[in-house]
Amino acid sequence: MGMITRVRGRLRSFHNISKIDPVQRDEKIAETVCLLSILFLLPYFSRGHTPLLLSLGGWCVASYSFLVLPVLISANYKYQVRWIKTIATKLPHMTRRYYRPVYNFILKVYSPLDRCENVFMKMSNIYNMTTQLVFFLICDRVLLCDVSSKVCPQKKITGLYTLMFYNVIAYCVSYIKELIEKEDWSVTVNITQHSNIKHLAMSATKIVLEWTKAVTFIITVTFMLLVFGLEQGLKHYHPTAIYTFITWTYYMCTEKVFVEMFPHLLTLFKLKYFEALEALYAPVILKTYTILLSLFLVIVLVFHGLMRFTVVAFYLTVFLKTKDMVRNCLRSLQREKSVLNQFRDATLEEIENCDDVCAVCLSPMERARITPCQHMFHAICLRRCLSNSEICPICKREYTFIH
Repeated sequence: MGMITRVRGRLRSFHNISKIDPVQRDEKIAETVCLLSILFLLPYFSRGHTPLLLSLGGWCVASYSFLVLPVLISANYKYQVRWIKTIATKLPHMTRRYYRPVYNFILKVYSPLDRCENVFMKMSNIYNMTTQLVFFLICDRVLLCDVSSKVCPQKKITGLYTLMFYNVIAYCVSYIKELIEKEDWSVTVNITQHSNIKHLAMSATKIVLEWTKAVTFIITVTFMLLVFGLEQGLKHYHPTAIYTFITWTYYMCTEKVFVEMFPHLLTLFKLKYFEALEALYAPVILKTYTILLSLFLVIVLVFHGLMRFTVVAFYLTVFLKTKDMVRNCLRSLQREKSVLNQFRDATLEEIENCDDVCAVCLSPMERARITPCQHMFHAICLRRCLSNSEICPICKREYTFIH
């Protein structure tokens, strides 16, 4: 109420604004614009479980933002408060002066937390399960809850049910994948690799283990068929199509068995851009998708008033995921790209003059890299040669680069 009274006082004084000095007049207008901006932004930060705007529907948020935000941005850009101008002029100098000390201080404070985060991310199963669970809870609140209500009636455990079903599907897929890739179907174990003498204890253990996997798989499939066929225990489990699509794609991009299949899927497309680096591009693509999807849902979650859960969700599903991608995936890709970028791409004419054949694998070339000694190879073939030595496999010259 105090701020509204101040705004009214500013508006009442507008009839005397022509008598004021132009500098003071612009300053008063800027202060009034600043107060009005705070007033118009209050609906976004209303107290309670849900903001004021969301109680009227999502279309109201979009319409209000589309009409109000551009006006506020343009008005504050034209009429800037004096202290904001002062800060804007002094900020670059202050940044250059205090950047290094502040950065070093932040690193010292953050280093213990950084070590804890690294340990947590190394526990891949726990880390992956935690991020999946938090993401599914975000989807429960964003995609299933009614924004006008303070609770999600009968939908609090939809994410847990969904995650359980997806884990069952992943287990079945991994077991089938193991059967397909299995080479040794013998039920016995030899004492040594070249011996025909059977190890009784190890053979018995292998038989029990294989039968346990088979029985578990049959029971799991039967249980799933009964649950979805008879719909017992699914009285309050009714996920929407968009909820299922988002959660399933996120789960596939984070679960190990599906992540391992994705590079082979990229290989089938045979895209020239990847230059046989699908194994390095795949995790970057998957993690980027999950990060962007999580970031979008976290932004929407802000408007639901769950600030504590929003901070936790952003930290686990966006910040840690980004940190993991940059350190473990993106740097490896950039390292390989930097090595290959030392060799320029061959033109179509140069490839045709080389009879379209790689000298290493003797396969046709549609895209190739040229060495300083003017020899052409596939990118993957060149990488394999560089892993052994920095000598051209044809002329045996050591690669030298002019930077």
